[in-house]
Amino acid sequence: MTVRPYRPSDCPILAELFYQTVHGVCGQDYTPEQLDAWADGQVDLAAWDASFQAHTTLVAEWDGVIVGFADLADGGYLDRLYVHRDYQRRGIAAALCDSLPDARLTHASLTARPFFKKRGWQVEREQQVERHGVKLTNFVVIRKRSDGLL
Repeated sequence: MTVRPYRPSDCPILAELFYQTVHGVCGQDYTPEQLDAWADGQVDLAAWDASFQAHTTLVAEWDGVIVGFADLADGGYLDRLYVHRDYQRRGIAAALCDSLPDARLTHASLTARPFFKKRGWQVEREQQVERHGVKLTNFVVIRKRSDGLL
């Protein structure tokens, strides 16, 4: 597996990976209605590309196939972290996170919360977010530096 910087040509693949991951991995924690609200398959590719380019965005490849991505916004906010449903539990998410050492804050899904907790992130609070009129539960999680600061 390799981790490399994002290229604009990756955007359509990442949008499809996002949809497939949400619908293929998170179904044990969210209802079909919630999954459709979270990932409806109608990504605005221009907006996503602009966001990816404005952030530090990394792409994971496995034998030349894009299998995951993560992007870090200013201030240490880990905006997105997704690994293809067929490549779960192979260390890809960990490698992406390790490649973004400045990540300090994210909003973790019910599905992702155990991953972050195992890696030492702390749950600050549970929250309800609304997507397309549907409420979803997620968690504000933080990673403190070794000196205890954010």
